[in-house]
Amino acid sequence: MPLSELTVVLVHGAWADGSSWTKVIGALRAKGINTLAAPLPLTSLAEDVAALDRTLERAVANVVLVGHAYAGAVIGATRSEKVKSLVYVAALAPDEGETVADVFYRNDPHAEAPHLSPDSHGLIWLPDAAFAAAFAQNGTAEEQAIFAAVQRPIAAACIGVAVERPLWKDRPSWFLVAEQDRMIVRETQQFMAQRMNAQVRSYPVDHTPSVTAPNVVVDIISEAIGETIRR
Repeated sequence: MPLSELTVVLVHGAWADGSSWTKVIGALRAKGINTLAAPLPLTSLAEDVAALDRTLERAVANVVLVGHAYAGAVIGATRSEKVKSLVYVAALAPDEGETVADVFYRNDPHAEAPHLSPDSHGLIWLPDAAFAAAFAQNGTAEEQAIFAAVQRPIAAACIGVAVERPLWKDRPSWFLVAEQDRMIVRETQQFMAQRMNAQVRSYPVDHTPSVTAPNVVVDIISEAIGETIRR
């Protein structure tokens, strides 16, 4: 498969938007790789999957699909035949019959993790201080402030729905374990990655390496691209 027939589709998680992939997009495009970022409404798992599928319709035929955090559940729920490989970046990967909450709360939270609860609209916001304490503690003060300013809340409904058979059971997958993650603890990530039989790459990075350590994200995506092209 020539590189021109492949697209990397990047999917953001909760409390973020497509801008969280800016550094990764720039690096991939510099390599001549078609790249799209899928905008999720974060209103329900079904609506998020529908939004992803609309982006996949726009992609060149073969897709390496990348999800961060909550988006791991979203990329696992698409049924698009375009998707050839999956990359999980500090992501949640519920199995059939599990919810996002089931895996998110599988282990005790990190001491710096924020307490999360929905507001009167059923939306979960991240406290501003949590972006520096847990979401991107390795980022600059400016990056943390921007995250807080542009954050998109996630609906509580997104994390309480049991998923169907996830796509990672039928596609090759890679998993970037963030060893310094304070939102999804390392042990939870390792459990999911091993259960998936994913190719695991572990780094001393925080929850949002697309911003704070983009090179390691680009490296694992590039690895998935290389093997996808060779197949």
